[in-house]
Amino acid sequence: MKVLLISANTVLEPYPVYPLGLDFVAGAIAPDHELRRLDMNCLSDGQGLSAVLEGFAPDVIGISLRNIDNTDALHPMSYIPEYQRLVERIRQISSASIVLGGSGFTIFPEELMALLAADYGVVGEGERMAPLLRALESGEDPIRIDGVIGRDGLAAKPQLWTGQSVRQMPAQPSDLAFYLKNGGMLNLQTKRGCPFRCVYCSYPHLEGRAMRYRPPHEIAADAVALQQAGAKYLFITDSAFNAHPEQSLSVAKAFKAAGLAIPWGGFFAPNRMPDGYFDTMADCGLKHVEFGTEALCDPVLRAYGKPFDVAQVFATHRAANAAGLHVAHYFLFTGPGESEHTLSETLANIDKLQKAVMFLFCGMRIYPHTALYALAREQGQIDASESILAPVFYQPPEISIARAAEMIAGHAKGRDNWVQGAGAEETGDILKRMYRKGFTGPLWEYLIR
Repeated sequence: MKVLLISANTVLEPYPVYPLGLDFVAGAIAPDHELRRLDMNCLSDGQGLSAVLEGFAPDVIGISLRNIDNTDALHPMSYIPEYQRLVERIRQISSASIVLGGSGFTIFPEELMALLAADYGVVGEGERMAPLLRALESGEDPIRIDGVIGRDGLAAKPQLWTGQSVRQMPAQPSDLAFYLKNGGMLNLQTKRGCPFRCVYCSYPHLEGRAMRYRPPHEIAADAVALQQAGAKYLFITDSAFNAHPEQSLSVAKAFKAAGLAIPWGGFFAPNRMPDGYFDTMADCGLKHVEFGTEALCDPVLRAYGKPFDVAQVFATHRAANAAGLHVAHYFLFTGPGESEHTLSETLANIDKLQKAVMFLFCGMRIYPHTALYALAREQGQIDASESILAPVFYQPPEISIARAAEMIAGHAKGRDNWVQGAGAEETGDILKRMYRKGFTGPLWEYLIR
């Protein structure tokens, strides 16, 4: 069959993100089908889509939906209208079957199937596209496949993907050129699954709680291949790279052994790490550590389900600083347990973090299949019959989101290393100018003081 895979994401702030998931899907189906990939970020104009559809004439079109909205309580923006326009344009030109997938789709499969009038959807890991295509070729009903949804809904909650999940399909040079020009960053995934129990997080629903690892030497081979393709920086997309300290150390050492010479970074949890952990990481090329800290008040951390306390955050922060790494912390305010008192405590403690950038987000988006969703229902903030496809944010009883935003803005004023949200358009414009001048990587280290 002729299969076209489309990455629908066009968000470029704070920097463009290469659609790694599409490579995994492509690797799963390429041996048996004629395949093309299309990254909507890489189209020079709207006519490019028409040219691909008419020239390639696919039998099946897979569309990956990465995000649903910007998760910003103060300036919410839905990406669904853009997805609707994309599907409408496809339907005007092509009669191919449309299959939806991606992390955003997996969180809201029934709603998006209805809104976008797709033929099928893949819930969970995209490698399920391979058995779906085999069913279509043989005339069987694809919705009998675990994780495949049709227009009538999902038969049952899918199990974790147990087949091959290795990045087999090399990135397309034409797509790489866009990302190499805009920051030089490409990405890797070293494992799937997240063992943590953060109340707001959808990762366990998307990937399961059991961690499934790729062999370090294979990850390192991919890293070197991306370096040879022109990457100037690599970002580890795992929910928390250090969730299994020994595995992450093995990956880092494999990078060094394979000759990886470009810097890299990733998301980390500020948990207790083995002695010398960050020194080894730095020796193996790690440059940027982005901690998912969320709060610096112990009662709030407990309410968020975090596996660390304030003292541990400071200890881990000092270890990363001492290793010479660039450090950033992400904070998420107005979740369960938040009040003016707890917010003030977090802000005061943030002042004590040295040599770091702080990314401050106000408003905790409620997603299905999370403990936060259950709590919001229990507290009467949402109803079981209510769709939360349009963003709904948790409202702590003791402080409003507006009041919290006011307090955060007042405290952050005059601090260049305190960035509210992802920095919005102003930060995006600065990054674009720096990229044009040849700078590469995330670049937030230039705000550290």
